[in-house]
Amino acid sequence: MNIRALVAEAVGTFVLVAMGSLGVMTLIIITQGAGNPLAALLIVPWGFGLGLMAAIAIGGHASGGHYNPAVTLAAWLDGRVDWMNALGYVVAQIIGGLTASLGILLVSTMSVVAATVNQPGPTGDTAFANELHAFAVEAVLTAIFVAVILTVTKKSPQQAILVIPFTLLVIHFVGIQISGASVNPVRSLAPAVVSGTYSSLWVYLTGPFVGSLLGLGLYRFLTPPDDEVSVEVESDLFDDVDEALDEES
Repeated sequence: MNIRALVAEAVGTFVLVAMGSLGVMTLIIITQGAGNPLAALLIVPWGFGLGLMAAIAIGGHASGGHYNPAVTLAAWLDGRVDWMNALGYVVAQIIGGLTASLGILLVSTMSVVAATVNQPGPTGDTAFANELHAFAVEAVLTAIFVAVILTVTKKSPQQAILVIPFTLLVIHFVGIQISGASVNPVRSLAPAVVSGTYSSLWVYLTGPFVGSLLGLGLYRFLTPPDDEVSVEVESDLFDDVDEALDEES
C-alpha cells in the first residue's frame, strides 16, 4: 500500500471539506446567521469547486485525486486501483474529512459545523418526499460527476485540474438548494458525525454510490475498451498512480 498516496487522499479530502465548510461559515457571518439563497450560491459553490482544484494540485499526482469514496468505487470497478488501495483510500478520506470538520469546530461553534451538514431542500409535501427527491438528485449529479472524472482522466488528463473542479462548481449551482449537492459520502458524513446531526444522512451515504455505478456505466458505454486503446495520451492521472501503487505493493 502506497503511504504517500494515502496521505495525499487524507490531505486532499481535508482541503476540500475544510474550504467548502469555511465557505458556509463565511456565509453565516455575512448574513449574520439568517442565511440567503443568493449569497449561498455566490459563496459556497466556489468554496467546494476551487477547494477541489487546490486539493488536486496538492496531491493529485500522488494518489489520483479521488477525495471521494464514490469516485474511488468507480476507479476500483474500472480497474484503476486494486481493492486494497481502494479501501485504504476510503479510510484516508474519512480521516481527512473528520479532521476538517473538527477544524471548523475549533475555529467556530457546533452550530456552524451543523450548518455544513447536507439536508434535503423543500421539494416535496413531506420530509420523506424531500429525502427521496434529494436521493434522486444526488444519484444523478454523482453519475455526471463520476462520468466526467473517468472520461477526462482517460482522454485529456492535462485538463482534469480544470474540468473536474468546475464540474463540481456547476453541480453546486444546480443542486445546492435541492439536495445540498454533496455527491460525496465523506463530505456529508464528517460534519454529521462531529455535530451529531444524522437526520437524512442515509440520502448522502447511498445516493452518491448509486450515482457512481450509473456514471461508470455511462462512461463504459461511451468509451468501450477498443476505443480506449485507439486513443493515445502521454499521461493518465489515474493510470500513472495505479502503476506507482503496484510498484510499492
